[in-house]
Amino acid sequence: MTVLTILEVPDPGLRAVAAPVAAVDDGIRAIAADMFETMYAARGIGLAATQVGIERRLFVMDLQEPEEEGGEPVRRPLTFINPEILSVSDETSVYNEGCLSIPEQYAEVERPTRCRVKWQDADGAAHEEDMDGLMATCVQHEIDHLNGVLFTDHISKLKRDMLMKKLAKLRKGA
Repeated sequence: MTVLTILEVPDPGLRAVAAPVAAVDDGIRAIAADMFETMYAARGIGLAATQVGIERRLFVMDLQEPEEEGGEPVRRPLTFINPEILSVSDETSVYNEGCLSIPEQYAEVERPTRCRVKWQDADGAAHEEDMDGLMATCVQHEIDHLNGVLFTDHISKLKRDMLMKKLAKLRKGA
């Protein structure tokens, strides 16, 4: 497996709209494996193919939530191929989101609390499921990436400008 380069803002590749995956095959499974390796190395919980310059509708996710309070994180890697949000709740919630493509920057983003999603897994099996909590937030965030949308598009221009200034300052200090 290979750790891939994660694109960072303002790379135009982050605005690409991903094309559907035509067939779930060994090539797609290899890309997903490299994406997991990359995500874990970067200490993330989700990574869309567009974030590593691959314009295909594919993302990987592992919330790494502990079984019990204070316990060790448990890996539950999930691969989402050709994901589609079928419906969302009217109720919304706010989560302090971050992104591997916008390093060390976070903002409170309001999204639907629940969503119904369909996708294929790495074996090509079809799934359809209702999601809520962090899972729903993360799925919506990653599907946004596949549509060329960043979490910063969901916040005010003032907050976005402040966040980008902080990122520029961080990069200068590096």
